[in-house]
Amino acid sequence: MSKLSRSLVKASLSAVAAVTLMASAASAQTEIKLGHVGAPGSLFAQSADLYAAKVNAQLGDKAKLVVYGSSQLGGDTELLKKLKLGTVDLALVSTVMTSVAPEFGVFEMPYLVQNRDHAARIAKNVTHPILGPVAEKAGYRILGVWENGYREITNNKRPIVKPADLEGVKLRVPGGVWRVKMFKAYGASPSPMELKEVFVALQTGVMDGQENPLTQIYSQKFQEVQKYLSLTGHVYTPAYLTGGASWSRLPADVQKILKNTAVAIEPEILKLAAKLDGELIDKMKASGIQVNEADKPAFVAASKAIYDEFAKEVPTGKELIDKSLGLAKGS
Repeated sequence: MSKLSRSLVKASLSAVAAVTLMASAASAQTEIKLGHVGAPGSLFAQSADLYAAKVNAQLGDKAKLVVYGSSQLGGDTELLKKLKLGTVDLALVSTVMTSVAPEFGVFEMPYLVQNRDHAARIAKNVTHPILGPVAEKAGYRILGVWENGYREITNNKRPIVKPADLEGVKLRVPGGVWRVKMFKAYGASPSPMELKEVFVALQTGVMDGQENPLTQIYSQKFQEVQKYLSLTGHVYTPAYLTGGASWSRLPADVQKILKNTAVAIEPEILKLAAKLDGELIDKMKASGIQVNEADKPAFVAASKAIYDEFAKEVPTGKELIDKSLGLAKGS
């Protein structure tokens, strides 16, 4: 091969490499990453997939939203860090937001949210207008207020009917001081742990039990390593579709699609959550786990000290509690 031929081949290969590199860069720039910890079939997974389908139908070739579930991009704490760094664009998170700002602890108050209509009113009148700006000051942007759900207790010790039944139960809880305080007040021994670690902890006896919404319990297959499911419904946890450092780098029209769609599907997700709860009770019973109703008035009575402490420790705590409870009228 002549020197000229070799030069032409080399130039051609360089051109192909440059085009490939440019195409890869363009592709990387247009991918919007959404991470969450939910397993396939969970409410998190179904909500994120619904959102992605609606968003991508509007984005066309502007960008593509890609969902990474099952903690592929990290647990909740890691997702918050990656949002701050801009290496993850969006994350669907829940209780971990109490580590961003103490005001989010209002949703750790037991039996605060009466039903999903009440939850929708709180989202509209408290979360978006009051907690949204609080999150923004900390470097996060709440796009939509979705659902994690009403939390129930599973364990291998005994059915939980009254708070006293939790005495000595080693209970996994998500990160956040208020869930720990609440279960200590009930007599349990709570320990924060990432969701991805919980199945093995239950299977090996490191933890006796855990508490989560039914969709998380079932999709994580906790019923396979737990004997009892107690329907305490002790806390309703919202889920927050949250952006971070990369938000400002997105084009304005893309931002608008992401934000408007996140808010528009809030009622749809609440309906989906209610439907799943109804279906999962029967599935849980069929799995062989023993299901029992809890004495909720007994839990409510045992929760007063948590409300008092939150109102005292968080400067706007009492205001947030009163405003949220006031929206229960008509529930």
